[in-house]
Amino acid sequence: MTLDELRTQVSDVLGETPGDDESLIDAGLDSIRLMSLMEVWRADGHHVTFLDLADQPTLAGWARLLA
Repeated sequence: MTLDELRTQVSDVLGETPGDDESLIDAGLDSIRLMSLMEVWRADGHHVTFLDLADQPTLAGWARLLA
């Protein structure tokens, strides 16, 4: 998954586009939305856990995990 694809998906969920290194939690991402994104990515074959994503809650961090 590219950073641009990730940015689009997260922006759709948040209703705004956060910066690549901005905390997505500070931008309003809650655990329910995080879990829904995670399930989509897992269905696409990405092996990430809630803890993986919560540990690096930025677009840049997630892009590395989902690469």
